[in-house]
Amino acid sequence: MAEHTLRRFDEELERLSATISEMGGLAENQLAQCLIALRSGDSEIAEQVIAADPRVDALDNAVQEQTVRLLALRQPMAIDLRMILSSIKIAAALERIADYAKNTAKRTIVLAGVTSPPAAVTGIERLGRLVRTALKDVLDAFAHGDVAKAHDVWQRDEEIDQVYTGLFRELLTYMMEDPRTITACTHLLFMAKNIERAGDHVTNIAELVSFRTTGHGFDEVRPKGSAALYAAGKAS
Repeated sequence: MAEHTLRRFDEELERLSATISEMGGLAENQLAQCLIALRSGDSEIAEQVIAADPRVDALDNAVQEQTVRLLALRQPMAIDLRMILSSIKIAAALERIADYAKNTAKRTIVLAGVTSPPAAVTGIERLGRLVRTALKDVLDAFAHGDVAKAHDVWQRDEEIDQVYTGLFRELLTYMMEDPRTITACTHLLFMAKNIERAGDHVTNIAELVSFRTTGHGFDEVRPKGSAALYAAGKAS
């Protein structure tokens, strides 16, 4: 970050970045905890995930207030303007990731009294680990302005989509083979979609990290690993 004539401006930009980093840490923890709750069937941990969501929302509001203040009082240009505008979008993406973790935790509570296919739960855990690792890495890229690392995260979205597609088909197979699993598998399908969507928001953050530094996202077209899933649906 370039130094400005007004030291106060630098401090305000640093505070904005610190607020986003705090949001990111909370969102990452929310994601980790909802996966622990799923694996252990622990409703208490799931409740803690739900209870922590307002803190993320409060930080999102703080980012919005800080950005409005900076835009109104500092009239930023060039890289400073990109930093401020991208901060609003990054905070919004982190807020959505935390929401998806909360929604996953809510379904974990519902599943506490239902028998779920162990292999499917393991599959969701794997998907969640991929997204959590990507989130951790993109937050590191944000903290250090590391465009190369952000690009690596951006490319990993294809693997996340592929795992989600395989999990989607696996859950449908369970439901067709044994109607008694329909309730559990329906909840697991929604949980898998929540986590996959969280992964999409991680990818968006990666693009915004690039925008902050270079003024643009990534030029190439990102392949979607879930394309086969939609193609199969059209064919049927």
